[in-house]
Amino acid sequence: MGKARAFYTACLDLITRCRMHPFVQGIASGDLPRERFVFYVEQDAFFLEAFARAYALGLAKAPDRETMDAFRELLQGVFEELRLHEGYAARWGANLRPEPAPATQAYTDFLLRVAALEPVGHLVAAMTPCMRLYADLGAFLRPQTNPASPYREWVETYSSADFEALARRLETLLDRLPGDEKAQQALYQAALRFELAFFEAAWRAGDHHPFVFEP
Repeated sequence: MGKARAFYTACLDLITRCRMHPFVQGIASGDLPRERFVFYVEQDAFFLEAFARAYALGLAKAPDRETMDAFRELLQGVFEELRLHEGYAARWGANLRPEPAPATQAYTDFLLRVAALEPVGHLVAAMTPCMRLYADLGAFLRPQTNPASPYREWVETYSSADFEALARRLETLLDRLPGDEKAQQALYQAALRFELAFFEAAWRAGDHHPFVFEP
C-alpha cells in the first residue's frame, strides 16, 4: 500500500465526518441555504488562490522535470476551479475577494507555511487531502444528488473523471517523493481537519454566533 492510500485509510473517520456534514449533505439535497453556499464560494476562492501559490512553490522545489510537469498540470486545474467560482459569482453575487474567515485564514497559513519551509514531499502530503476529499465527496454524493439541486454543478465537477485524474496525479507525487512518513501523515491529517473546519464555518455562516476556528 502506498503512502497516499495508507494515509487516506487512516483518516477515514474524518472523511466520513466530511461526507455526512450537514453542509455537504445540503449540497446534494439542494436544501442548503443559498447564503451559506455563497459564503463557502467566497471563502473557497480565497483558499484556491493560496492553493495555487502552494503549487507554484512546489513547482519551484520540484527535483525533476516529471515533478515539474505534474505541478504545472495541477496548477492549471486550480485556475479551472476558479473559473467555476466566477460562474457562481456572476449568478449569485458572490464576492471573490473576501476577507478570510478564521478557518480559511488558518488553513491557508498552514499550507503556505508548509510550502515555504518544508520539503516538497511534505508539501504534497499537506495538499493531497483537499484533492482526494473533493473527489471522494463528488463520487459519494453523485448517486444521491437531487437533480433539482441548485448546487448540482458542484457535485458534477468534483465527481468528474478529470478531477479524479488530478487527485490521482497528486497522490502519485505523494507516493513517489521522499519525506519523513510520520511528519507526512501528521500533515495529511491536519489538512483534513482544516477541511472539516472549513465546512463547519460555512454551515454556521448564517448563525448569530458564527463558528470560530480553534486550532
